[in-house]
Amino acid sequence: YGGMGLDFSYNIAVAEELGSIRCGGIPMAIGVQAGMATPALTRFGSHELKKQFLLPTIAGDFVACLGISEPGAGSDVANIKTTAVRKGDEYVINGGKMWITSGTQADWMCLLANTSEGPPHRNKSLICLPMNLPGIHVAKKIDKLGMRSSDTAQIFFEDVRVPCKNLIGEEGKGFTYQMLQFQEERLWGVATGLTPLETVIQETIDYTRQREVFGQPVLHNQTVHFRLAELATEVELLRSLLHRAVALYVEGNDVTKLASMAKLKAGRLTREVTDSCLQFWGGMGFTSEVLVSRFYRDFRLMSIGGGTDEIMLSIICKCMEILPRK
Repeated sequence: YGGMGLDFSYNIAVAEELGSIRCGGIPMAIGVQAGMATPALTRFGSHELKKQFLLPTIAGDFVACLGISEPGAGSDVANIKTTAVRKGDEYVINGGKMWITSGTQADWMCLLANTSEGPPHRNKSLICLPMNLPGIHVAKKIDKLGMRSSDTAQIFFEDVRVPCKNLIGEEGKGFTYQMLQFQEERLWGVATGLTPLETVIQETIDYTRQREVFGQPVLHNQTVHFRLAELATEVELLRSLLHRAVALYVEGNDVTKLASMAKLKAGRLTREVTDSCLQFWGGMGFTSEVLVSRFYRDFRLMSIGGGTDEIMLSIICKCMEILPRK
């Protein structure tokens, strides 16, 4: 379908390189195409669906978005309210989605919706939804703290009709498919954060080496250079965890626990690195003229998007079987 037929480790290599871009929004938008809106279609979609949606998305002719979150259901995916009711050979969709990356320009959405009245983990399906259908209303482009080069939308559906053949895989398997998509999304997100963290640390070293306070470079204070050494060590540890998870994933293993651990650590570490480094820039760090202030804003999303830190901890606990039994 236009791809190179390479394994997932190459996605991660690309993601790490995209981290060289001096903002978070562009790698995130590309990530939606490569590792968030398309894995389930690639793995479970019909040949016809892949020709219609996957092929032009890989070619870059279509922009894809992922429709999961809602105002009352962000990380709590099981609680979504959007419905897709089967009527004849069509689904009729009603509801809405929130915080949708690339939502104002997307050609199609990988939509998660309730297709039955059953248990919340077995009543959902993924549907390829063209975004030019009647009844789809892009309410607004959301004004955000960071990732400002990436558009984020609120979208409503009012009696939107889509052919049942646009169903990805089996009906009722949408929650399971989305949990699998999340693994690739989270690993991609971790990978795009590594190079920016290294860049921020190195630029902080360079700046504090030439900025003098009380007659000596800021970098010569032990508390500063020790802290930067600690942060660089943490980044290397995160890279090792990521690569271990990816290697196991490529071999066909379930990496839910390791992917969740990596996502949790990345969210916390991006906050720690950008906050610590910004402090060492002093007043200059509080301006919009330096990269550290941009990454401070952009990468705050890492602990929220694709599952919050708290959700990651819950998943890790579940994998380790340390949650209290009901």
